[in-house]
Amino acid sequence: MRVVAIVVNWNGGEANLACLRSILASGVVPGDIVFVDNGSADGSRELVARELPQITRIENAHNLGFGEAANQGATAALAGGAEAVFFVNNDVVLPPDTLGVLARALAEDRHLGIVGPRVLSTRAPGRVWCAGGMLTWRQNLSTLVGHGEMDGPRFRERKRVDYVPGCALLARRQVLEEVGLFDARYFAYMEDVDLCLRARRRGFGVELVGDVAAYHASSSATGGGYNPRRKYMMGVNSIWFLRAHARPMQWVRFVVFDVLTLPFLWVAGVLQGRGKSVAAKGVGILDGVRGRRVTAESIRAGGSWLW
Repeated sequence: MRVVAIVVNWNGGEANLACLRSILASGVVPGDIVFVDNGSADGSRELVARELPQITRIENAHNLGFGEAANQGATAALAGGAEAVFFVNNDVVLPPDTLGVLARALAEDRHLGIVGPRVLSTRAPGRVWCAGGMLTWRQNLSTLVGHGEMDGPRFRERKRVDYVPGCALLARRQVLEEVGLFDARYFAYMEDVDLCLRARRRGFGVELVGDVAAYHASSSATGGGYNPRRKYMMGVNSIWFLRAHARPMQWVRFVVFDVLTLPFLWVAGVLQGRGKSVAAKGVGILDGVRGRRVTAESIRAGGSWLW
């Protein structure tokens, strides 16, 4: 199975090189790596061009968001004959056997459409960042299975999941042709959950291949899990995801467990130095209700009193 890897960069620094070299070490030829730069200003685009000139590059003048940039890479990959497309964050490093095992899982089961490895944290060695994801329709609408727990046998299984995160997601060509690419209107966050849900509703299996791993420095582009900009984007995109997919009772669950708990979370957040992050989540939810979308301008540094 011919796999083409898509790596999106926005000011990712030298982490790009570790990611790209790990993909090359997995057996992917340079021409089957598409590096999409989203208007980086930290010299990372030039660094990759200098150190790895043989890989395919797409250079955008501005930050188009993860979804649109990933779609640019996927469109090029499909046009070039890729049988599967591997979306991988530029802060992810792969052990040499991971991608091969994922590709074989797809090749051996025609009912599978999307697969991903268990993802371990590089910031907390030995701990799971994600072993697949589960839609809860509660806080943030979903949860990362095993997040923060010590790695162990129960995370190294193969099992169907609601979604696998876009930081290391291998999709069969047929899925992308029939279901479509990422919904670029999410800009960043929730586009992977949306893609996997659309795939499952079309009858494609989504599976965690837990016997292999990827190593992830999560949310490095947006400053970490409790960064206000990330929480704002999650708030906005939660509303748009609900509009696209939720039934009435799922809206109710979100309101009860996410919206109505925000005042209490804000009090706790202030005590923990995270008050702005909780406030940003609330502003994001409100902006989503107002029909606003995340844009590069809305999340630029200094674009809000919250960041």
